[in-house]
Amino acid sequence: MQELKNKTLGQLLDSTALKYADKDAIVFTDLNYRITYKEFKKITDEVAKGLLALHIKKGEHIGIFAVNCPEWVILQFASAKIGAVLVNINPALKSYELKYILQQGDITTLFLTEYFKNQNMIDVLKDLRHENKPQNNSNKIEDFPELPTLKRIITIRTDKHSEYMKWDDLLKLSKNISDESLSEREDSLHHLDPINIQYTSGTTGFPKGAQLSHYGILNNSYFCGINMNLTEKDSICIPVPLYHCFGCVLGTLVCVNFGIKMVFPSDVFDPKKTLEAVHKEKCTAIYGVPTMFIAELQLPEFNNYNLSSLRTGVIAGAPCPMELMKQLIEKMNLNEITIGYGFTEASPLITQTRYNDPLEVKVGTVGNPHQHVQVKIIDPETKKEVPPGTAGELCAKGYNAMISYYNIPDKTKEVIDSEDWMHTGDLGTIDKNGVCRIVGRIKDMIIRGGENIYPAEIEDFFMTNPKVEIVQIIGISDEKFGEQVAAVIKLKEGDKWTDEEAKEWCKGKIANYKIPYYIKFVNDFPMTANGKIQKYRLREILQQELKILLPK
Repeated sequence: MQELKNKTLGQLLDSTALKYADKDAIVFTDLNYRITYKEFKKITDEVAKGLLALHIKKGEHIGIFAVNCPEWVILQFASAKIGAVLVNINPALKSYELKYILQQGDITTLFLTEYFKNQNMIDVLKDLRHENKPQNNSNKIEDFPELPTLKRIITIRTDKHSEYMKWDDLLKLSKNISDESLSEREDSLHHLDPINIQYTSGTTGFPKGAQLSHYGILNNSYFCGINMNLTEKDSICIPVPLYHCFGCVLGTLVCVNFGIKMVFPSDVFDPKKTLEAVHKEKCTAIYGVPTMFIAELQLPEFNNYNLSSLRTGVIAGAPCPMELMKQLIEKMNLNEITIGYGFTEASPLITQTRYNDPLEVKVGTVGNPHQHVQVKIIDPETKKEVPPGTAGELCAKGYNAMISYYNIPDKTKEVIDSEDWMHTGDLGTIDKNGVCRIVGRIKDMIIRGGENIYPAEIEDFFMTNPKVEIVQIIGISDEKFGEQVAAVIKLKEGDKWTDEEAKEWCKGKIANYKIPYYIKFVNDFPMTANGKIQKYRLREILQQELKILLPK
C-alpha cells in the first residue's frame, strides 16, 4: 500500500509543475481557456502574492461564492500557498443562506462571480444590504453591518460594480510582494493545518463548516486516483461543481496529484457541453452523479460524439442502478468506472470500488475501504460492533477525518467520538471480504439529483413565516431525481396558504432545488407515545397519497 503524503497543497502543485511543466493543466472548453502546469504555478503564485498584499493572514477565512471557472481553481491553490482557509459556498444559495455562512464562517474576503444560471449573485449580496435599509444605493462594505468580519468583496470575470475590487486588481497588487515573502509564508505552513471549510448539515440545525486539512484532502484525492489506476497520461472531464468535494478534491486535487489535464466543460452542468469536451479533449475519465450520466445518455445527438477515449471515472452522490451501469459500459466505454462513497467530514471518500472490480461489486456495493481508512459497522443503539453481513451504522476512522466543525464543538463530538471514529449516520453492511453496502439512512437527509438537502435547514426557514405553526420536510421517491422534497405544514389557526403561494414565498430566499416539490397541509401529525412526530409515517402516508402522481 502506498504511503501517505506529508505535503501542503502548495508543495504538491510546485512539485507537479516542475515534473510536468509543459503539460496542459487547466482547460475550460467553453471559455477557450488552456494553461500548462508551468503557467498554472506562475499565476497561482501571483494571486498568492496579491492575497499577501491584502495582509491576509495564515488561518484567515476566504469565501468563494462562484460557478466553475479558472479563477476558482487558481484561488484554491493560491489561498493554500499562504495558509488562508478557503470556504466553499454553493452559488445556488440565496441571501438567507449566504448571510448565515458569511457570519458563522467569519469570512473576511468574499470572491464571487456575477451569474449562476439565471441568478444574479451580486443581487443576492444586494438583498443582504436591503435587509439593513441603507440610506443610499451603494454596495460598500459599510452597508453590511451584520457581517462584522467581512473586509472586502472581489468580483471575478466582470468589469461592472466599481465599488468592489476586481480579480485583475489582485494581480496588480502582486507586484508589490517579493518571491521571498511568499516563500517565507509557505515555509510557515504545516500539512495538518486547516485549509478548506465545506458547509454541510446533519438532521438538526443550520449548516456546519467541516474544517479539512491539506493532509486529509490531498491524500484522499491521491488514493481516489490510485483506485482509478490513473497516470499522467489520463485526462479527466469534470462537469461537477467545484464548491463541492466532488469537484475540488476528487477533481482538481486528483489531477494535480498525477499531473493530469483537468477539463471543465462549462460553468454549470450541461450534458451537451460535457460530451463535446470529452470528444474534443479525448478525456479518459469522467465524473458525475447518476442523473448527470442519464442526461448525457439521453441526448438526441449522443451518437455524434466519439467517447472511445473514456475508460474510468467516479460516480457518487446516489446509487447507480444496474441498467445505467450497463449503458455506461456499453455506450460510453466506461469499463473501469468506480463508485465512491463518503461524506464531507471524511474529506470525502470512505470507500470506493476499484477500477478492476467485477460488475456486481460496482452496482451492488460501495466497494472496499479507502487505503489507510478503517471501517466498522455498529449497532446504532448499543454502539457495539456487529458481525459481518449485519446491518448497522457505518463508522470510519483515519487520516481523512475532518479537524472539526468550525466553532461548533458540541456537534463535532456527535460525529467524531472519543476514539476518533466518524459516525456517518448511514446504515450499511460489510461482508467477509470487507466490501461495504449502504442499505439506508439513520439521518433524514434527502438526496435530490446528487444534491444533499437537509430537512432541518428548510424547516427552520419555513418557521420564519408567521402563518406556519409546524412544518416537517421529508423526501419522496422520484424516478428522475431519486428523491423530491415534500413539506407537510400545519398552519396557525385562521391562516390560509396555497401550494403556489408557499412555493412563491420560497423563491429568492432559498436555493431552487430546496423548494418543496410537494406541499401538503394537515391539521395534525402522527406522533409517538412521548410526543415526537413520526417522520417515517409521514413519508409512508404521503408516498401512498402521491403514488398516482409518481412515475411508474
